[in-house]
Amino acid sequence: MHHLRTATSAMVVWGLLAPALCAQQPSGPTPEAQKPEAEASAGDLAKAVQNPVASLISVPIQNLTDFNIGPYARDRNTVLQFQPVIPMQIGQNWNLITRIIGAMIFQPDVRPTDSVQAQQHLGTFGFGDLNPSFFFSLAKAGKVIWGAGPAFLIPTASDDVLGTGKFSIGPTVVALVQPGHWTLGALVNNVFSVAGPSGRPDVNTMTLQYFVNYNLKKGYFLTWQPIITANWNAPKGDVWLMPIGGGIARIFKLGAQPVNASVQAYWNVKRPDSIPSPTWQLKLQFAFLFPKGAPKKP
Repeated sequence: MHHLRTATSAMVVWGLLAPALCAQQPSGPTPEAQKPEAEASAGDLAKAVQNPVASLISVPIQNLTDFNIGPYARDRNTVLQFQPVIPMQIGQNWNLITRIIGAMIFQPDVRPTDSVQAQQHLGTFGFGDLNPSFFFSLAKAGKVIWGAGPAFLIPTASDDVLGTGKFSIGPTVVALVQPGHWTLGALVNNVFSVAGPSGRPDVNTMTLQYFVNYNLKKGYFLTWQPIITANWNAPKGDVWLMPIGGGIARIFKLGAQPVNASVQAYWNVKRPDSIPSPTWQLKLQFAFLFPKGAPKKP
């Protein structure tokens, strides 16, 4: 159960942070300056969306579905995951990127029993834990863009099965490069429980997300963002959840409003041996983008 809750929070780490890192571009002319204005704008936004510490406010809404969990092969659905990313400047040299993840979740009943009652109790619906993170990054980035700070897990779940019940904290770090059409990097965090009911399991969980994005024309880009999860308190065979996969996304405008839409699918090649866990996941995202500091037209 802990792996399911962690994996859902982890899946949004990059997709939400990405809109907040990339405005820290090195100064000077770029190839994009030679492109038609609409194409250059879409390309710039695509790279910003792929950069967790850009000066770009992002308001993503996601739906995550984990398939084939437990003895009845039920599905876990994060019906509405709302995760605003807000950058702000601290002095002349630093930015602070704030990300807060909250979600409405349907958690299927995965108890290994053949009782009629268990089969008829499909699951629990409610609010999950809050997951705020704070990234400090340089206002003017070099070739390697990075950010670091604290991550938290706040026990706000409306039901025990929807959260950890523990207040947790730990470090989080992201680093990336953006050569040409590519964005390549990784994000890692590890949170440890520091308070909460003694009857609930302690939290010591790592999430590692590497990301590879290739930008195409007209705002399209291919994306691979699997998130590896490790529950260090679990028995040896239940520590790792390792997905592979990817998807496609596009930056476009609804009227004057820039948006980012994507669809991704991930197959879990490594799952816990004894903990019910999904075989694969489908991720749908629609994000409203609000670039900050963009030069105004004369």
